[in-house]
Amino acid sequence: MQSAPHAHLHVVDPVAGESVVRLGPGTLITLGRAPTNDIVLHDERASRVHAEIRAGDGGWIIRDLQSRNGTTVNAEPVTGDRPLAPGDTVSIGMVRVSFGTGDPPTGVGTAIVTNTGTIAGDMPADAAAWKASITHRRARSSLLDDISQSAGSVPRVGRAAAELCRLAFALASASAASAIARRALDSVLEGTAATRGLVLLATRPGDAAHDLLTAETLMLTASTPDPWPAPLPVGVAATVLATNEAALAAGGTKANEPAATLAAPIRCAGRPVGVMHLEVESGGGDATPDDLEFVMAVCDAVGVAIENLTAREALSTRLANAADENERLRRRLGEETCMVGASPALQGILGQMQRVAATKATVLVRGESGAGKELIARAIHESSDRHAGAFVCLNCAALSETLLESELFGHEKGAFTGATERKIGKFEAAHRGTLMLDEIGEMSPAIQAKFLRVLEGHPFERVGGSGRVQVDVRVVAATNRDLEKAVAAGGFRRDLYFRLKVVEILVPPLRRRVDDIEPLAEHFLGRFAAETGRKICGFTPAALEAMRAYQWPGNIRELRNVVERAVVLSQEEWIDVQDVSLSHLAVPGDTDKSGVARSGPFVPMTIEEVERRHVLATLEAVGANKTKAAAILGIERSTLDRKLAKWARA
Repeated sequence: MQSAPHAHLHVVDPVAGESVVRLGPGTLITLGRAPTNDIVLHDERASRVHAEIRAGDGGWIIRDLQSRNGTTVNAEPVTGDRPLAPGDTVSIGMVRVSFGTGDPPTGVGTAIVTNTGTIAGDMPADAAAWKASITHRRARSSLLDDISQSAGSVPRVGRAAAELCRLAFALASASAASAIARRALDSVLEGTAATRGLVLLATRPGDAAHDLLTAETLMLTASTPDPWPAPLPVGVAATVLATNEAALAAGGTKANEPAATLAAPIRCAGRPVGVMHLEVESGGGDATPDDLEFVMAVCDAVGVAIENLTAREALSTRLANAADENERLRRRLGEETCMVGASPALQGILGQMQRVAATKATVLVRGESGAGKELIARAIHESSDRHAGAFVCLNCAALSETLLESELFGHEKGAFTGATERKIGKFEAAHRGTLMLDEIGEMSPAIQAKFLRVLEGHPFERVGGSGRVQVDVRVVAATNRDLEKAVAAGGFRRDLYFRLKVVEILVPPLRRRVDDIEPLAEHFLGRFAAETGRKICGFTPAALEAMRAYQWPGNIRELRNVVERAVVLSQEEWIDVQDVSLSHLAVPGDTDKSGVARSGPFVPMTIEEVERRHVLATLEAVGANKTKAAAILGIERSTLDRKLAKWARA
C-alpha cells in the first residue's frame, strides 16, 4: 500500500483563531467539540466527536462520524469515506479546515492560545499533559457496593464509609450549593492524601439542561486555600466533563508541581454539572486508587445533595406561590360568603345558623332559586368545627341517576363503560367536612334509599365495588320544591324527608327582604368596581327606588348580575335608573290556573271560558296544527274539532 503524503490542515475557527495541524504517516485526526479531540471545534453545531481524517491508500480520507449536523467538503455533504485533495475545504458549522500538502502557510503558528487558556484547533496544553499522566480512571465508585464485606478486610474502607455517613448528614442540612461544596471539599481533604483542592460548579447545577456546559462556564464555588493561588485547571475540568470519568494522574517533576492530582465529575441525574480537583504535594503521602474511589463517592453524594437542594428550592417556591394563591382565594371566598343585609328576616337566619353550626344536625335549607341557599350552607360549614375539612357541593338536578350515584358514592375501575380508573365520590371527598346537596328534591327514589342509609351512619359501597366505606360527613340539603307535595305524590321518600328535616332554615325571597336590597347592591357595586377598575360613586336615588320597587324573580343572583352589568356598561360616575336593566318576568308562583303569567288583576271566569282560552292559545302556539294541538292537550282530534265548532257557533 502506498503511504499517504505529508500534508497539513489549516484550521480557521471564528472563536479560537487560526492554527495548523501537520499530518504524518499513520496519523488519525479527530475533529469535534469535546476537548479530547485532536482538533477542538468551538461551534455548538459540531458534535462532540464530529469527524475524522486518516491516512488512506495513497492519500488522506475524511469520514463523518454520524454527526448531528453533518460535514461538507467544498459544500458537498460527506457520505462514507471521502478522499481529500489539495485545496479542499472542510466545513463544520462556522469552522473551515483547508487541506494542503507541502509546507504550511507562513505567518500561522502551530498553536494559538486564547484568553481561556485553551489552544485553538488542538487539545489544551494543561489537559494534554495531564491526560498523558493519568494512571487510573473510574467511571463510577464501587466503594459502598458491598460495604459489609470490604470494611472487614480493608479498615480504610470502614473509615471512608463512616466519613461518608457524616458527610451525608451534613449535606442534607446545607442550604446552598456553596455550603455543599465547602463541606465536601473539607471531607475529601481529610480522608485522602490531597493537601489542597477546589470545586467548580455550573451556575445553576440543578438544571437538567447542560448540553452547553463547558469548563469555561464553571464557577469556582469552594477552594482550599481560599483564595485559590494558581490558575484554574480549565483543561483538566474540560477533560473530566468530556469523559464523565474520574482520574488519578501522576504529577510533574518541577518543584512547584503537585506530586499527583485527582479529578472527578459531580453529577446530577448522571450528567456532569461540576468538577472536584485535588492536588497532592510532594512528601505529603501517596495518592492511591482508594483515594480516587473515595473522591468519586463524595462527588456522587454532592450531586444528590444538589438535586435535593434544587428540589427543595423549587418546592419552597411552589409553596410560597400556593400560600399567596390560597390567601387570595380565602379573601375572595370571604367576600363570596359574607352575609350582607340588615332585614329582620336575615337576622333571624343568622341566629339559626349560629345555633345549628355548633351541632352535627342535618340541615334543610329551603327557598327560591338564587335566594342564597348555597351561601348559607357554606356559612354553616365555616362556622362549625368542621371548617378545616372540605366543603363539597353537588347539584342533584344536573346529573342522570347513574351519574349521580357515581358522583355521590364513587366507582371502581371497570364498573361501567368509561370507568377507566377508580374514583372516590363526594361523600368520601367531604369526609370530616360538609356535603351540600342542592336540588335534593330531584333525586331519584333508588338513590334516595341508598342516600338515606348513609345519612343514618351506615357504610356504603362504591359502584361496582364490594369494599365498605365509612365516612363522617355533615349534610346540608337545599331545595326550592315543595317536598310535602312530593311526599304526598310518592316522588320523595317520607322517611328521607323526616331525616333531612332535622333543622329547617327558610330563606325568604329578596322581594320580602326589601331592606336588604340597597346594602346588597352597594356590596356588589364595590366589588365589581374594584375588579373592573371603574370609578363608580354609587346609585342615584331613582335607581335605588326602582330596585326597591322591583320584585326580583331571580332574587340575589339577579341583583348581582344587574349590578355587574350596570358597572360594566355605565358611562357615568353614578348608576342611574336607565343603567339598571330589570326584566318583566313574573315572580315564582305568580301564575294563573293555566300556568300563564298574569299581566293584570285577576278576572273571575268560568271553567269553560278558561278551557276555551287555553285551547285557542295552544292552537295558536302550534301554528293552527290541530293534530299537534290535540296531542299536546291530551284529547282526540275529533274532540278538538267538536269544541272548536261549538265555540264558533257561540
